[in-house]
Amino acid sequence: MSSSEQLNFNAPHAPQSNAIEAFNIILSTIKQEVIKSRNDWDKHEPRMWSRATGLSDAELTSFSIEKDLVEVRSAATTYGTIILGKIRLPAVQDGAGEGFLHVRIHDPPNRGAEDIIFHSLFTDEIRDEPNSQPIGYCAIQTVEKPLRFFNE
Repeated sequence: MSSSEQLNFNAPHAPQSNAIEAFNIILSTIKQEVIKSRNDWDKHEPRMWSRATGLSDAELTSFSIEKDLVEVRSAATTYGTIILGKIRLPAVQDGAGEGFLHVRIHDPPNRGAEDIIFHSLFTDEIRDEPNSQPIGYCAIQTVEKPLRFFNE
């Protein structure tokens, strides 16, 4: 597994056709994982998905890749390409503004798009110090939150 220090991500940019295709291949998986994550976090820490309070699963996952994938970054590894994507959640509009997911996917080498896999959603446990207790939780990011490598 790679770490942020080992990876050379390109600068954040608007998605091109290859990124749109990659995210569309696993769109149903991304939506399933959003619902699963919210349900799991709601059992022990509902603040993680609090910006989606009152939204149904269908409303929360009403995004499309063509309209709502707004930013991507990628880095090549020996085992393929890691792609990070910032996806707008159209149903999330609150005092913090628009809501976004940060999603990590992986495209292994030499097989085309058929083997693209979902890795994770960024769920942020906000801490004052690295090993301290969380002071906040956030799965839905603001537009200002930079798209950076994450290991969740």
